[in-house]
Amino acid sequence: MTKLLLSLHVLAAIVAVGPVTVAASMFPATLRRALGDPGDGDARTTLRTLHRICRVYAGVGIAVPVFGFATASGLGVLGDAWLITSILLTAAAAGVLALLVLPAQDRALAGTTDPSVPPIPTDPGRLAMLTGVFNLLWATVTVLMIVRPGSTTGV
Repeated sequence: MTKLLLSLHVLAAIVAVGPVTVAASMFPATLRRALGDPGDGDARTTLRTLHRICRVYAGVGIAVPVFGFATASGLGVLGDAWLITSILLTAAAAGVLALLVLPAQDRALAGTTDPSVPPIPTDPGRLAMLTGVFNLLWATVTVLMIVRPGSTTGV
């Protein structure tokens, strides 16, 4: 059962976190294009699509820690330092996404897609930095999940 849970955990991470990472990374460059040419309908459409991908897959991403906790419980590693660190980093990544990246994308969309809404200053560079922090946190979690410093499990 542990191998099944581990497989589901890894698949959920690939399927859910991968698209968010890519779409969130593409958003700032597309935002620059949309801000540079307000008449560029393609850029606005792409922004809406990228934001939708981020929101939907962030919701699907809840499966990652669910399967992760089930796997860790099955392996008996819930108290290991590498796992606790991974959990904290995952929570930080989720916080960055939910509290900083997605709201910034919302503000950017409001300023580029609805002419009746006064543009809200959105700095694509700041959004790129926040997205980079999110991506770095997930990359660190991935490395910890592979290396598992101090782990004695045979998985």
